[in-house]
Amino acid sequence: MAAELSLPLFDELPPAAHATAFGQAFEAWLADQRGAGLLRRDGSASVYKDMWEAFATWCLGQSPAVTLPSLALTDLQAFQAARFGRKTSDLSLTPRYALRLMRLIDRVLRHHAAQTDAVVNTAAADWIQANPEVRYADAAHADPLPEYLPVSEARQLIAFLSAARPRPGVPRNAHAGLTWQEVRNRASVALQLGAGLTPGDVRALTLDSPVAQGGRVRERPWKLHVPGDGNSPARETPMAPWAAELLQHWLAVRTEAGIVGTYLFPSTRTGKQWQKPSQYECAKRVLEEAGMDSREGGSFRLRHTFALRQLRRGTSPEQVARWLGIEPAKMKRYERVLPDVVEVV
Repeated sequence: MAAELSLPLFDELPPAAHATAFGQAFEAWLADQRGAGLLRRDGSASVYKDMWEAFATWCLGQSPAVTLPSLALTDLQAFQAARFGRKTSDLSLTPRYALRLMRLIDRVLRHHAAQTDAVVNTAAADWIQANPEVRYADAAHADPLPEYLPVSEARQLIAFLSAARPRPGVPRNAHAGLTWQEVRNRASVALQLGAGLTPGDVRALTLDSPVAQGGRVRERPWKLHVPGDGNSPARETPMAPWAAELLQHWLAVRTEAGIVGTYLFPSTRTGKQWQKPSQYECAKRVLEEAGMDSREGGSFRLRHTFALRQLRRGTSPEQVARWLGIEPAKMKRYERVLPDVVEVV
């Protein structure tokens, strides 16, 4: 009796045909993207092609092979597990890479379904939805959580900065060992932590910026007029008392040194404006001398610490945003980290 022919339950394609299907689906999507002017740079197209080919290679290497129609959420989970722990150079699925890849897969699948009049395969979209740490990866990258000083480091820095000014019962000449530049450097860093200023704000301040009128202590400044620039309007911001005391001392040192010009923190005795590279290096040196690691978040940690302190004290996000000179929507980044903040100085 002749052997009966065994027919497959499904129409099976040879491996080469599956590879062709992956390639054609991607090329068709890419051509439409270019035609619509949505993908103009060759570099971006090359990156997408490499991502797609790496994914297709994994799919076709499974047994049975994973095809465009059969691709399921479990396949994508297996793909993630297979790539987990590898180096970035090996195209590991870091959150941002995973999000970019899954979006690419979803777009190619949807385009392929539209071209072939087939049901859309939503496996990639389902995977993104099931992985919130990946779903919000772009938002976390565009607006990273702010670095700030823990209470112990903040107190350590405040003590170091404040040591530059005279204390009750301490002889006036006890601080003669500091140059006017060193006092300037510490006072400028104090305003980043005690008033929430950016480095650019520090360089833009003038002698008209400190406001003493209306304060609790006679002749001691208690808030600052911060000049506007192309990114934010002029604003006012309060100062922590310890920072105000150091600023008052700097003003006295500035006068004694015979420094001229209108800038509050000039780079020379002739009043030349402090330039960004020099101010950056000076702030870095102050942080290092105070025992801080200036590489982790830089001096912007000081501004973030100021913002978090104000929020912890119950100040509204809208008010803190006005003091910082930013849009209220930007306060979301602080609200995301605030629940983890136990205490800030």
